[in-house]
Amino acid sequence: MPNIMLGPMRVDGAYEGEQLTRRMGIEIVTCEPGLVVGTMPISGNRQPVGILHGGANAVLAETLGSLAAFLHAGPGGNAVGVDLSCTHHRWVSSGTVTGVCRPLGERQAMASYEIVITDDSGNRTCTARLTCAVRRGDRRGPGGRTAPRRRPAQDQPRRTEHR
Repeated sequence: MPNIMLGPMRVDGAYEGEQLTRRMGIEIVTCEPGLVVGTMPISGNRQPVGILHGGANAVLAETLGSLAAFLHAGPGGNAVGVDLSCTHHRWVSSGTVTGVCRPLGERQAMASYEIVITDDSGNRTCTARLTCAVRRGDRRGPGGRTAPRRRPAQDQPRRTEHR
């Protein structure tokens, strides 16, 4: 089976039918460094009482944040979500929600993102924050050499002051 793409991520064709984003109707509108935007329909993603399920907001948020982290990791890199929090501000019962993901901080091994989800009227329905562990893909410096890794703080020599 051929591979498909979800933003910058290659999805093995064998798993194409198992993608949660596809089942939930998530569409990626923009996927570039510093900005990832996606939409999700309310239909098919409701609680039993007819409003958008909070877990659906979480899936949209983690999808957008993970794509942003993969862009930050670069070719050959990897990223995985380690913490997600969602604050639900208002319920939505119809239409589509749009998530806009922007970086709060992107470092060598960790990145965090804010994802703002709004309804069709532009009302904020959910604010999410995702933290991802990141392994950068290309750490090559000038001349194609691998850039040295910094030693963890506990391994660095201690400075002592003599009085």
